[in-house]
Amino acid sequence: MKKILVANRGEIAIRIIKSARKMGIKTVAIYSDIDRNAPHVQFADEAIRIGENASNKSYLLGSKIIDEAKKMDVDAIHPGYGFLSENANFAEEVEKNDLIFIGPKSDSIRTMGDKLAAKDAVKDFDIPMVPGVDSAIDNIEKAICVAEEIGFPILIKAAAGGGGKGMRIVNNLEELPSQMERAISEATSAFGDGSVFIEKYISSPRHIEIQVLADSHGNVVHLFERECSIQRRHQKVIEEAPSSILTPSLRKKMGDAAVKVAKSCDYLGAGTVEFLLDQDLNFYFLEMNTRLQVEHPVTEFITGVDLVQEQIKIAKGEKLSFNQDELNIKGHAVELRVYAEDSLNNFTPNIGVLETYRIPEGKNIRVDNGFREGMEIPIYYDPMLSKLITYGSTRMEAIELMIEAINNYKIVGVETTLPFGKFVCEHESFRSGNFDTHFVNDYYSAEKLKKEIKEEARIVALLGLKIYLEDQKKLRIPTN
Repeated sequence: MKKILVANRGEIAIRIIKSARKMGIKTVAIYSDIDRNAPHVQFADEAIRIGENASNKSYLLGSKIIDEAKKMDVDAIHPGYGFLSENANFAEEVEKNDLIFIGPKSDSIRTMGDKLAAKDAVKDFDIPMVPGVDSAIDNIEKAICVAEEIGFPILIKAAAGGGGKGMRIVNNLEELPSQMERAISEATSAFGDGSVFIEKYISSPRHIEIQVLADSHGNVVHLFERECSIQRRHQKVIEEAPSSILTPSLRKKMGDAAVKVAKSCDYLGAGTVEFLLDQDLNFYFLEMNTRLQVEHPVTEFITGVDLVQEQIKIAKGEKLSFNQDELNIKGHAVELRVYAEDSLNNFTPNIGVLETYRIPEGKNIRVDNGFREGMEIPIYYDPMLSKLITYGSTRMEAIELMIEAINNYKIVGVETTLPFGKFVCEHESFRSGNFDTHFVNDYYSAEKLKKEIKEEARIVALLGLKIYLEDQKKLRIPTN
């Protein structure tokens, strides 16, 4: 493998290029019109315009990307995450054009991309499942029967997607018809597929995911867990590894289950198996993400494994260079997704120009970044600017370093999730490890954060005044 086309943009494109460069592999970036001067374009060895600003006219044009890859004499395509990364048809088309897709086979993507098909694939592997149905429901009569059988509250979920779309919590029978209708409508709009299914709603869950790697020689390992329970709108904002709640015994059970899930679909490459963990530490299979995760850096910190490099090696046909017994957890890592969102206004996406943009630096601080000062935040794509990751020998050390890094991350021009990240890291519930996916609803409010920011500004102003007055005393010349 001599040349890879990176079918993505921003920080993940740069992240992939870095690993490829370490391996002596050339890279080709793609870009839309608005991204023509973006850092990922300049960082790659070569770059090619792929289309107009909107993603459906650029980064989602699978056939065009493949055509350009062939013109550029590329050996493989790495999709990153988002865009085409979990598009089975794209992966299949890459394979048919005698190019290497750096990811799982299209059949695995197709199976795990449908939550019902995924449940069916793993049902013979003795993996705990949330009570519910394993077939699509399209009428209210059947929904009522299922709900009464498993008991309220229930969760209606879209079979074809994630990210909280097509998802509805139903607390009683009276709510069911309207919530069912809304879930089907939203699933149809978001995924072009209105299929939904029903599960028992786990009221206070933790969201735990397990990183897996599988090669083409039958070897599958897990690289331990990531805690992903700090979320807004069912989407992750802060992740950490390892989880503060897992015991060694539970970690092994969940790791073994994740390996079984990978084997159930003949998986290849890097993937993530997601679980819900209830208050009694019972875990249930949720889904499998057939790609590299946004939060992969925390796993890299605690294991010392370059996951992108491993993806490329596996795609080249190489065996894993380590086995399960050789993998160990060392230290703790925390990641904050730095979104251009106003956390004081319900996390509304925020656009503008990065008038000031200075990232923190220092030992055990990592910033996977795709922007630079003076750039405009495009409205066409996901609003994530970067990922801020800190590492420490202990969890508290990593958290304290995260607070310091947030304080040193200077952004002017757009609102971001940096203040929210600091709020979480300073909150006793998070610091003690006693939290779940309802953290935002239970503890966070814009008013609380506004008060904290105002108080910090007051203290800074008083400190500045004190320094000024002391300087004036030193400068005063005695009269006698």
